Amino acid sequence: MEQLVSNYHSVLSTSLICERSPVSTFPLHRVRFISSRKHKASSSLRMAQPGSNHDAQNPVIQQKKVIITNNHGEKLMGSLHETGSAEIVILCHGFRSTRENNTMVNLAVALENEGISAFRFDFAGNGESEGSFQYGGYWREADDLHAVIQHFRGAKRVIHAILGHSKGGNVVLLYASKYHDIQMVLNVSGRYNLKRGIDERLGKDFFERIKKDGFIDVKNKTGSVNYRVTEKSLMDRLSTDMHEACLKIEKGCRVLTIHGSADEIIPVEDALEFAKIIPNHTLHIVEGADHVYTSHQAELALVALNFIKTGLQQDKDSP
Repeated sequence: MEQLVSNYHSVLSTSLICERSPVSTFPLHRVRFISSRKHKASSSLRMAQPGSNHDAQNPVIQQKKVIITNNHGEKLMGSLHETGSAEIVILCHGFRSTRENNTMVNLAVALENEGISAFRFDFAGNGESEGSFQYGGYWREADDLHAVIQHFRGAKRVIHAILGHSKGGNVVLLYASKYHDIQMVLNVSGRYNLKRGIDERLGKDFFERIKKDGFIDVKNKTGSVNYRVTEKSLMDRLSTDMHEACLKIEKGCRVLTIHGSADEIIPVEDALEFAKIIPNHTLHIVEGADHVYTSHQAELALVALNFIKTGLQQDKDSP
């Protein structure tokens, strides 16, 4: 690990967007971090932090549910943090997660505190959205994201950035490689090599078992089935090539990869691989952070917001 730390510090020295100095542009006391349980019980109207400049400019933040139909006729459920801004940031959750994940909620709240609207939604087969859960489905989720983006573009909104955590990080990168209509992508803890990490969930003999039975049931500690992995969904994941996809991301698309140095699910080396191949790329390693940023939610929000706000200002300054 010491050798790895020295390796990625050399990358950070040339590509890090958020040094310690820009912290003043986003004071931490203005971030309201909340748990998903509190969020579920909250009213559809949310007051900004007392005493902040944002209070006077936009005293009431409206949050509402939005239903969007994907290309398969499935209804995707989402939550819009509406600040009245023309720009909007789309947030994408990870594997077996939902829009109510703490990271998704905290990032949306941090954005709304800065006057930027945010939309977090459940991919098909997850959370409150229709459809059946799929183990793979990376490109299918990229198409779900496309349906969401088309919906808001139809409402005359500007999609300023797309952000995804874990599997969602893969999805936003795949989207950028396919549709070429987004100028800012934030990949938070995405996996570079999708052939890795399978045996931790399915067992080292997963390929033989799924060839024999056609599926593998992943069970919890009590023996109940959490989800089923079919041979088709497994092959979907194995055939998704992030390297080839990232090479197709246009140079005009600004990409930020954020990754925890102590990520126990997806190794930090994956972030370094993204940095090597994405043409317009910035890397930020969060020292000590695990995969879900348990003790680093504030730093995650700080880094993401500085990148988003810098890009927003650049877009306003350009013709």
